[in-house]
Amino acid sequence: MTETTRPTGDPADAADPAVGAGPLRATDVTVTACPDGPLLVRGPATILGPDGEPVPRRRATVALCRCGGTAIAPWCDGTHKVNGFRTTGPDDGSAAGPR
Repeated sequence: MTETTRPTGDPADAADPAVGAGPLRATDVTVTACPDGPLLVRGPATILGPDGEPVPRRRATVALCRCGGTAIAPWCDGTHKVNGFRTTGPDDGSAAGPR
């Protein structure tokens, strides 16, 4: 699943009923949910910590942990590969934590 967000207030977006279609611009942010893994955030998104302060980014694309097992929160450190994290439950399609 990929979600594309474009900056609000952009006159081109307001006039375009097909926002989300077509090539991405440098100001676009995309969030891609990786199966059984992290959320990949591409573009100039500001990631906020629990205190509401921006978390410094060193890369244009970052991986946010979804399994809760990372040692470097909010970033993914690959722990989902060893702790059994799955993104879908066995019957209902909901997210399931580590098993």
